[in-house]
Amino acid sequence: MGVAEAMQSALPGKRIVITRAAAQCEALSKELSSRGAIPVVLPLISFGDPEDFSLLDAAIQKMEDFDWMIVTSAQAVRAVSARCESLGRTMVQEKHKPQVAAVGPVSAQAAEAAGLKVAYVAESHSGVALAAELGERLRDRQVLLPRSDRANPDLPAALKRRGAKVTEVIAYRTLHTADVDQRTLQNVAGGEADAILFFSPSAVQHFEELIGKGKLNALEHTMALTAVGPVTANALRKTGVRRIFASADTSTAYILEALEMHFTEERMQPHAGVKKG
Repeated sequence: MGVAEAMQSALPGKRIVITRAAAQCEALSKELSSRGAIPVVLPLISFGDPEDFSLLDAAIQKMEDFDWMIVTSAQAVRAVSARCESLGRTMVQEKHKPQVAAVGPVSAQAAEAAGLKVAYVAESHSGVALAAELGERLRDRQVLLPRSDRANPDLPAALKRRGAKVTEVIAYRTLHTADVDQRTLQNVAGGEADAILFFSPSAVQHFEELIGKGKLNALEHTMALTAVGPVTANALRKTGVRRIFASADTSTAYILEALEMHFTEERMQPHAGVKKG
């Protein structure tokens, strides 16, 4: 980022809490820092192998039998790729099967990095929207859906409504981080931040468990509780939070755009005489 662009940014001095798994924080932290923000890394989730690989292994062994593979996260791609390597298999499609559909640009980039050719990226970045957009292309098709053990059930149901024959397998487990930094947690719970980025319902749930529903609800009045994706936004609503800021996708560009927009509006409000509800 150039000097002029940095001067125009609304992020300098803003403390932005990143709750995603530690290994996924580096790129976003660097971008926030480049804009003068202060990234606060507070991993609330981590990833683990499935307790049982049998269903995933069976799907990998017959990968070419599937017409579509739906990828909903970069972690799903990484997990399947790692297991393929362990089994001495490849993710690269043979005879153009399966076609790959991604829920958003981040999962699409991960798929392409793994050697897959992505046939479709959802225009609206949610699994249910992806199923609707693919529509009749799913009818009577064999669809592989590798996901987290905590994944939302709405997507497989939406695929089946479109006539797809869905094989859903657990590719990885989403775990609550056991060693959360208590000092950082208490500082954030006490309001010492300007925004918190939640990337999954699991992170929302863990944060609520750690600080309590009352404190979580109170934070919406002092900082920007930002949900990355509609499923995470819905998880925040279920805790009682009503003042939710949203990023449509997990890509750094979308997240920065959402934060810049919020803090720019916040900066302009005193001059405009507008009070945020």
